[in-house]
Amino acid sequence: MGTISLEAKKAYAARTRKSNYAASLRLEGFKVSPADAETTLPSREEVLKAFIQTKS
Repeated sequence: MGTISLEAKKAYAARTRKSNYAASLRLEGFKVSPADAETTLPSREEVLKAFIQTKS
């Protein structure tokens, strides 16, 4: 059996984490689709800019 690279281990952990999080949301009654996991989050700067605009 060959050795598994660190990058492969990190990718597996990330996939498993996403899957477990989605499963826990479904158990709590939230409607979750696989597309929800693929959306990118806004950057810190975008969030701060939006927050400052709404606060003013």
